[in-house]
Amino acid sequence: MADPLDSRQLRVFSVLAQTLSFTRAAHALHLTQSAVSHSVKALERDVGCRLFDRMGKSVLLTQAGEQLLVRAGKILAEMEQVRTELGRLGRWGSSRMRIGAGNTACQYMLPPVLREFRESFPQCEISIQPGDTPRNIQGLRAHQIDLALNLEPRQEEALEARPLFTDELEFVLSPMHPWAKAKRVIREEIPKQNYILYGKGSYTFALIEDYFRQENMTLFSTLELGNVEAAKELVKLGYGVSIQAPWTLRKEIAEGSLVTLPLGRRKLRRRWAVLSLRMRRLSLAEETFIGLCESVAEGLAAA
Repeated sequence: MADPLDSRQLRVFSVLAQTLSFTRAAHALHLTQSAVSHSVKALERDVGCRLFDRMGKSVLLTQAGEQLLVRAGKILAEMEQVRTELGRLGRWGSSRMRIGAGNTACQYMLPPVLREFRESFPQCEISIQPGDTPRNIQGLRAHQIDLALNLEPRQEEALEARPLFTDELEFVLSPMHPWAKAKRVIREEIPKQNYILYGKGSYTFALIEDYFRQENMTLFSTLELGNVEAAKELVKLGYGVSIQAPWTLRKEIAEGSLVTLPLGRRKLRRRWAVLSLRMRRLSLAEETFIGLCESVAEGLAAA
């Protein structure tokens, strides 16, 4: 495989081809005429053919030179564009950040975080890719996202997890449900309820399934929804029972449209975290984003 052309020699060639004068080329490049001449000769040796016909201090392009000039213009323009883009990324606040986040995080956690983040990094290009924990883990490994705001997986050696807070899942009921009226859960009736849960591919669904498996129970009748708000509305209408974290139901609990009760004597807790690849160095923007997530999480944990 042939070595790539020297970019400095290519630039000298391009300027000389445009000016057709060693004197004018040397002036434009802030070089001596001798340096321009040596650079062109080195390039001609490299490509193995003459690029100019010399006529004193003036030159004319050969056929090979004309062909190279067309390519050289495109190459140098591309290199200039790359330099400009990298320079823009190097300036304060100019960067790109791709965030993977679950439905709950997108709705309740990201808005206050992004409001604060925009004040410090107004030029940062942010893209949000909704996805459950398993999908976000795949996105991190494939370098499709930079950070993931979701539940912390049990064992992922390739990932770094910055803990945010721990919540607890409880039964979510209509105030008219018999359990709500009795203010207690009838254990024998748990498997018989209609459940409105987050999708089966989600980490939360797996946690719920594992919890009741340890209680020697199977939740037979389940309706899968990918939207927390839709699940709330169906529960209000009496279509079934959901299992969610009370911090996502503050408004409904305060107004009395929904009621929560513990799952049982054992608690079902989840840990929220910001995930990133363990070996990747985080940028200032990413570190700031994580810090804002931690601040928002403190308020959620205290509620």
